[in-house]
Amino acid sequence: MSGPEPGGGPPTLEKSATEGAGAAPDGGGRAGRFWSARRLPAALVALVVVGVAGVFLYDVAAVRAGRPAMGWRRRLARELATRPLDDPWVIGGAVAAVAIGLWLLVLAATPGLRGVLPMRRDTPDLRAGLDRRAAALVLRDRVMEVSGVQSVRVDVGRHRIRTRALSHFRDLEEVRTDVDTVLADGVRELGLVRHPRLSVRVSRPVKR
Repeated sequence: MSGPEPGGGPPTLEKSATEGAGAAPDGGGRAGRFWSARRLPAALVALVVVGVAGVFLYDVAAVRAGRPAMGWRRRLARELATRPLDDPWVIGGAVAAVAIGLWLLVLAATPGLRGVLPMRRDTPDLRAGLDRRAAALVLRDRVMEVSGVQSVRVDVGRHRIRTRALSHFRDLEEVRTDVDTVLADGVRELGLVRHPRLSVRVSRPVKR
């Protein structure tokens, strides 16, 4: 426990716990993260590809039918034939194309759905996930049952659970120990594949 902070601030007790972090205990089935369908990026890419291909096919068919090519296609062909490679517009277009391609590759290679924590698979035919906000609400309610806790904020991440509690009575070390125990039991009962590390901070409320 630290003494009062400069300026008369309340004492604060903080500890980062690593016990229980990492993989869940033996007996739980392996389950990876949930993959996002990413319907919006897929729909946008499909619409762009279909639109561009449709316009080009229409123009090619018109030329085959004896009509002149569209003005934009003649202008595009002329620009591609005469504009140098070090032109800012060419470089900018290339950078934009590379950035979009990398973005699509990242979307295709990563699971997504960061807000859903995978739970243990006790049966191979069943997969379950827990929303991070729901997990934070459950743990918050558990911590509020600790004697001496006035208010608490719980932030559940994929690798760490940060808890900041205000205690208006009892020794801060005792409150922190009880909060650690309650959080460890609560995380264990959530049935997650991996138990996030616990970071607990207990302090006194600011006097007004």
